[in-house]
Amino acid sequence: VGEVVSMGTLLAFATVSAGVLVLRYTQPSLNRPFRVRAAIIICPLGALTCLYLFWQAFQENWEVMLGWTLIGVVIYAVYGYHHSKLRRAS
Repeated sequence: VGEVVSMGTLLAFATVSAGVLVLRYTQPSLNRPFRVRAAIIICPLGALTCLYLFWQAFQENWEVMLGWTLIGVVIYAVYGYHHSKLRRAS
């Protein structure tokens, strides 16, 4: 279980690293109380490092991660469909 949690954490860290870089260019006027120096280098390196470690997991961990991800997607889709404000409005 610990390995699967680590895989999820690495994926989250990679997403955050990519998100910081994307936001820097798509919304440059956002308030940034914390600045990352050389973000053009740091963010991709952080994301690539996390993804490299993510891909190094054992096959059995991949199977568990995929299974839990599919279960989560199904729950998210069913819940979202039934509680959608857009669906209620139409």
